[in-house]
Amino acid sequence: MKTLIQSDFDGTLTQEDVSYQILDAFTGSDWRQLLNEYQEGKRPVLSFTREAFAMVKEDGETLIKFVESNARIRDGVYELVDYCSRNGFHFVIVSNGLDFYIKLILERLGLEKIPVFAAKTRLSLSGMGISYLGPDGRELDDGFKAAYTSSFLKAGYRVIYIGDGLSDIQPARLAHHVFARGVLLEFFKEANLSCESCVNLRDVVKGLEFWRHNQP
Repeated sequence: MKTLIQSDFDGTLTQEDVSYQILDAFTGSDWRQLLNEYQEGKRPVLSFTREAFAMVKEDGETLIKFVESNARIRDGVYELVDYCSRNGFHFVIVSNGLDFYIKLILERLGLEKIPVFAAKTRLSLSGMGISYLGPDGRELDDGFKAAYTSSFLKAGYRVIYIGDGLSDIQPARLAHHVFARGVLLEFFKEANLSCESCVNLRDVVKGLEFWRHNQP
């Protein structure tokens, strides 16, 4: 069976959530209330992201400089991508974050060939425009990551998931194997579900190697 590694981006491949860094830097504190409502299940991800980033009224050059100065990559990114390439694993990023900074960061790392599925972003001095397009091209209010996980499974992939947050719970539960940290790890432990913990991405490489050699 062909294998696909579906990875989150913010807090998983990066050390911090870049979208939250942008919101903290360029908006007031109001976005935190929106975040609380999203985390409590009172509003879907599109509503939260669209309303929060409508407050960001900066030009593209300013935002690019901010991302380049503040985004920090988690240890082991190159090793993970190289491992997947050498072993024929299809590595993709599916994120609730914004495509403009994810693609920017990957380009700066020389990893621009990695497929990215994330929020489509329109930069504007009147506020960012955001949309989430599912595998069928239709806009989604919620369940963006899980929609892609389901599409990968339907395409015949064995899916291995890497994530850290609340939005990773639903897609991770669909996957064949999970590497988790943060909120995702806490959920899997409390639910007595199988997963592997990872501090950095080198831990994922080690776990993938063990997993690969123990498949039937």
